[in-house]
Amino acid sequence: MLWTVDKGQGVVLCAVLSAVTAHLLHSLDLLGFSLALPALCIISIAGYIYRASRQVEVQGRAVLITGCDSGFGLALAQHLHTMGMVVVAGVLNEEGPGAEQLRGQGKGSGRLHVIQLDITSPEQLRRAAATLPDLLPTGEGLWGLVNNAGVCSLGPIEWLNMDAFRKDHEVNFFGLVAATKTFLPFVRQARGRVVSIASMAGRLSCGFLGGYSASKYSVEGFNDALRQEMSGFGVKVSLVEPGNFANGTRLFATDEAVEREVGVLWEGLDEDLRQHYGDDHCKKVEGFMKNFRRTGARDISPVLNAITEGLSQQYPQARYCPMIPLAHLVLWVNTHLPEVVYDTLVAVLARVMLKPGEY
Repeated sequence: MLWTVDKGQGVVLCAVLSAVTAHLLHSLDLLGFSLALPALCIISIAGYIYRASRQVEVQGRAVLITGCDSGFGLALAQHLHTMGMVVVAGVLNEEGPGAEQLRGQGKGSGRLHVIQLDITSPEQLRRAAATLPDLLPTGEGLWGLVNNAGVCSLGPIEWLNMDAFRKDHEVNFFGLVAATKTFLPFVRQARGRVVSIASMAGRLSCGFLGGYSASKYSVEGFNDALRQEMSGFGVKVSLVEPGNFANGTRLFATDEAVEREVGVLWEGLDEDLRQHYGDDHCKKVEGFMKNFRRTGARDISPVLNAITEGLSQQYPQARYCPMIPLAHLVLWVNTHLPEVVYDTLVAVLARVMLKPGEY
């Protein structure tokens, strides 16, 4: 069993609930607090760890992953293939370097299949569904569907045109819904798993992430409903909410790529807006996007581990949150404290993220 911040929070919750229960027992004169607390802690924590450690055998079972051209999807397809799973890797570009890399790894094993799959294309989804039975182990359904494909439009809301908002929703939400509806019958047949990649930005938002966050908030709502609806069919549904892994997924490969992206946004504004915001604000946006990339984690293994657990734990979590402790703190503040506290915290962090030049 991998030890994660999520599991640490689970242990803390067990301890808190044990303390509340021990206090209640003591108030009712049923058991002394000093005796009840350690006993309840030991029982609840041991039970939680045992439950979290239970695994199912996934070797030889099939998983379909969307968005395997690069980033999480490419690395996950390689990782699950080495675990012995049958991997169907959907790619946007069948002739791209990611697809070629996967074909090279899967050559000879017969367990790694690369298919053309644009999740915004109904025709490609239908074709993939028709092809899928020939790629699955005989007589079995699809054990896992990993909704990974996604895009990210960064920038001030007034700077982003409607096409950017529509693109984020078309891929991150509507494409995810379409892929889920297409492949869910195969998952139900196997009583398998659906694991969708959302984001920390699906639980909170901040400046320059408005378009992306809106699409990920939609994924959160869809996934909660799907999890409840599928529980009666033996299908487990999980959501993975990564923090900032822009450095590991190469969201912006270089500072020059960031400058080009911001330049396109800036040139797309009318003269009145450019005068209103000014060149200094343009530099701040550029600084944010550069620092967003630089401060992102380079090691994406926590995300891969979270997805793997969603596929292999006997009792998978509803949510996995692979992110640094600071991100967990910001998320807790946003969820539990007044908005003014969260906005103040974000403003403090923004002074660093908006700083132009070197970070």
